[in-house]
This record gives sequence, structure tokens and C-alpha cells, in this order.
Amino acid sequence: MTITYEPFGPEYLRPAQAPCPNCPCCSARLCEKGRNSVMQCHGHVADPETVAIVSACPCSADTTRGTHAWRVAQIRVVKHATEQPLPKAAEHVLRALAGGESFEDPTEELRGLRARRYADGQEDAWRITQLGRRYLLALEEPRYTSAVYVNSVDVKTRTAKVVVLGWHMEREVTVLADFLAQAGDLKLADLPGRYLDAKVNLGVADSDDLVLTRIQIPGQLTEDYVAVRPLRVVKSGAR
Repeated sequence: MTITYEPFGPEYLRPAQAPCPNCPCCSARLCEKGRNSVMQCHGHVADPETVAIVSACPCSADTTRGTHAWRVAQIRVVKHATEQPLPKAAEHVLRALAGGESFEDPTEELRGLRARRYADGQEDAWRITQLGRRYLLALEEPRYTSAVYVNSVDVKTRTAKVVVLGWHMEREVTVLADFLAQAGDLKLADLPGRYLDAKVNLGVADSDDLVLTRIQIPGQLTEDYVAVRPLRVVKSGAR
């Protein structure tokens, strides 16, 4: 009979994971997952006590620039403002909050604004949130149809590097790959080398502020359309 022994002994414990350098509540590995997921950090833990501890982690929050949750929130708010905006009464209240002006709320618009997280507070302490300000900006900023070329896809983080031709011919922009794939009923592996059309706020300076909506596969790639493709695409011979 062969007898085997546990090499680590009966008191073996899994090695502790390195803490995140940017927050006091998570491990570095958990925050990496949370940043690259719409579920944020709390969506990657099962224990209720741990969920409560990490639920407010700033590393994956939708108020932290560059997180998946933040990118999704930007798309949601812009689509709301451009496709199905608030009633005028709610917009009036939101603009008053943004300008620090007094206002009346006879139809209780603040309830809806708080539900959408455009405002928070209570009674005389209401204030507009980042999402509320983004909504108001989306009402005003011009949006144009632009060709978008997909350079690459990172399947692990489910992000894509694209060139928004109407914004810059050489600078890459990071976007959520799933939004591109869903719009064209494509798999992530099918995205690199594809042209897409999208509505984009082309007047921004920071690539992270570009928000693509109404994404679709162009009906036909004409000579004029392909003539403005990025230089590196011409060299690679992509379609």
C-alpha cells in the first residue's frame, strides 16, 4: 500500500492575495477583475459580508473614469439624452441644480432624477451628480456619423482598440467590444478589420470622452468611404 502525505501539512492555507494599492477594501486581482467588468468588484465575490465590504470600491465604480461600469454609464446617459430625453419639467429641475438656482418641484421630478442617479440628497440638500452633468452635456454637444475601424480586440478585458476616423486618423480609442459586436450581430473574433458606422461626439479632446451610439455595419463600402481609412489599414491590406 502506498501512503501519500499532504506536503503543506494539515494547517495549509491559501496564500493571501496582494492588496490593491489604490483602495483599502480589495485585493489587486479583484480590482483588476472589477475594473474590466460591468459587475464591478462586488459582482465577483460570493460571500455577503465581503460583498458589503467591496460594494463601494472606487477602483471599479461607474464614477471612476476608464472602468467598464463608467463606460457603460456614459453610453446609457448619452443614449437617454439623445434618444429619449427627460420631460421638460425634469430637465428644468436638473438645470437648476447644475446652476445652483432655486426651483420648485410640484410634480416631484427629483424622485425620478434620484432614481436615475442624476441627483442625490434630500429636502434642501439636493445636488446634481456626475451623471446628471453628463446628461446635460449630452443634450448640447453635437454628434456626427463617423466611420469606425476596429484595429484589435482584447478578449480578456472585452475591449476593442478602434480608430474613429472623424475624430483622429491615427489615435486609437478604447471602447467596449461587446457593444460593437452586438450592434452588428458579430462575434468578438469577427471585429478586427471591420468598418462600422456610429454616432459620435467628435468635438472632445480626450479619447475616453468619445461615446459611440447607434453603431451599425455600413451598407456599402464605397471608394470615398475607404479613401479616408487610417494609413496603417492601407498598409495592412485590410478590407
